[in-house]
Amino acid sequence: MGIRFRGLMTATIAAAAVGAVFSFAAIGTSGQAPAGRGAAPAGRGAARGGAPAGQAARGPAATGRVPRNAWDNKPNMNGVWQTMNSANWDLQDHAATAGPFYQTGAIGAVPPGQTVVEGGDIPYLPAALEQKKKNSVNRVTEDPENKCYLPGIPRATYLPYPFQIVQSPKNILMAYEYASANRVVNMEKPTEAPVDSWMGWSNGKWEGDTLVVDVKSMNGKAWLDRAGDFTTDNVHVIERFTMTDADHISYEATIDDNKVFSRPWKISMPLYRRVEKNAQLLEYKCVEFAEELLYGHLRKGATK
Repeated sequence: MGIRFRGLMTATIAAAAVGAVFSFAAIGTSGQAPAGRGAAPAGRGAARGGAPAGQAARGPAATGRVPRNAWDNKPNMNGVWQTMNSANWDLQDHAATAGPFYQTGAIGAVPPGQTVVEGGDIPYLPAALEQKKKNSVNRVTEDPENKCYLPGIPRATYLPYPFQIVQSPKNILMAYEYASANRVVNMEKPTEAPVDSWMGWSNGKWEGDTLVVDVKSMNGKAWLDRAGDFTTDNVHVIERFTMTDADHISYEATIDDNKVFSRPWKISMPLYRRVEKNAQLLEYKCVEFAEELLYGHLRKGATK
């Protein structure tokens, strides 16, 4: 089984579990299929089984229009998406800095970046700000990303890896390349989580052409970035996905956690469609890369 096929197993299995029928659900009024293996991104040239390239070029992407679903005429977000920023290193303004290990040189350095936080700064409560500073100092061993734990919401969106959206009339699957993370956005009557989890519980609805996702029941163990920004199990996240054209989504997330912040605050950034002809998720199961970090001290004769 090749790596390119294995990379889609998470998305395919999870979508089947929630009753998504790809061959029907992915087709919009333009007659296009979702981006990924065996189909071209909306409005792009044809891949295996897709429409002829000339026909696709006359679709929504060629004119900048938003592609739409056949069943509800809502925006068709099917495809592979990715951010182009340094938010995963630090959500706020930050200069380029050296990495924690001099042996990694420029490869391990932190790239500069501009804030994605509305207003510029995160409104921490004093005690929580001190904890954030401690997290930053201990990020090499304490950042959940370094341990290959699931990223939580909203961090999953702006990790430096692609993710895939698969829509159906009842649910929306979001599958992430990092650690094979995934979640299902319930688009029917809102439901409650049976238990808290890393990725939380997502209920969605449409407000006009904006997909609004209400995320609760996260376990509070995920960080927001490598700089140590964090939340607790009291966090409540409201996400908004708005397609501005066939290849761009305006993403916003409002974060509310009164144990950590003095008020709710918002981040925003564009998401870009991966438009390569064979755009797809590949396999990135990182647990084996973190085993020494997590369990090395348990080896016989290991020094503490």
